[in-house]
Amino acid sequence: MLQLENLSKTFNAGTVNAKLALNDLSLTLNNGDFVTIIGGNGAGKSTMLNAIAGAWKPDSGRIIIDGEDITNIPEHKRAKFLGRVFQDPMMGTASNMWVEENLAIARRRGQKHTLRWAITSAERNEYRELLKPLGLGLEDRLTTKMGLLSGGQRQAITLLMATMGKPKLLLLDEHTAALDPKTAATVLGLTDKLISEGGLTALMVTHNMKDAIAHGNRLIMMNAGKIIFDVSGEAKKKLTVEDLLSHFAAASGTEFASDRALLG
Repeated sequence: MLQLENLSKTFNAGTVNAKLALNDLSLTLNNGDFVTIIGGNGAGKSTMLNAIAGAWKPDSGRIIIDGEDITNIPEHKRAKFLGRVFQDPMMGTASNMWVEENLAIARRRGQKHTLRWAITSAERNEYRELLKPLGLGLEDRLTTKMGLLSGGQRQAITLLMATMGKPKLLLLDEHTAALDPKTAATVLGLTDKLISEGGLTALMVTHNMKDAIAHGNRLIMMNAGKIIFDVSGEAKKKLTVEDLLSHFAAASGTEFASDRALLG
């Protein structure tokens, strides 16, 4: 479903501030893979997601989704392939629009536009049924402005919106980092449910080693723009945080230096 072939990217090339963000990075995801990504600050985790999303073009290498080379396709045209949830709950929705209006935008994304905007009763019933399993009471708040919801409620709706169109690839960029532990656990449970039921392929960047181990069928660790550890299946299930620290030290020659990852 996803192939990254020898991606490299240097920001501020040719200056004293040059930063090698991706270093000949290659990665292949099969259909239905749910891959968690862990690494220290500056490891290249979010940079990789931004490359896939088209926020910028790599200096070299190719990005292929479901057999189609999208390396040179502009960011806005990749929307039909991708769903994305950011760390900030405020980024995925329109604050001044109602819950049902946000859901309608997500539902109609990629469809031909007409002069019709009114949300039909059938659509409204569909949105209630989609929101009900969240257990947040949002099915009764369809005409509430998104800006009045809590961060966790907004992030849950953003996740739902990102998966409504069954994207070929779901990108989750530390999407629970700004939430309190209880709300984060709820959103992660919803993440597992939506990915499993939708048969989605997903990449989830997380700062929490325990979450990286507990979720998904595969884990990769990054450092200095490279993948230094890749584990899946039963081997992943048996991992501990201590195992990850040991693998990081062996592959990088340094100790893992992220308190957020260790203490999360």
